[in-house]
Amino acid sequence: MTPAQCRAARGLLEWTQSQLAAAARVGLSTVRSFEKGVHTPVTHNLAAIRTALEQAGVIFIASNGDGPGVRLRKGD
Repeated sequence: MTPAQCRAARGLLEWTQSQLAAAARVGLSTVRSFEKGVHTPVTHNLAAIRTALEQAGVIFIASNGDGPGVRLRKGD
């Protein structure tokens, strides 16, 4: 997951950085510094952020020639 994917995923969910931090159980500063590209979180914090977004319905799209991306899972 890239910082841009994280920002885009939050945008799709209409989540604030605070909401993501709470859902992932990480510090707000962790989310802020990651999304700014200042620091990459430690492995378990990065995994927690990604898991929180995926549980909320985000699908991460790997770089396949067109660059990495995100989308929302179809509703049930």
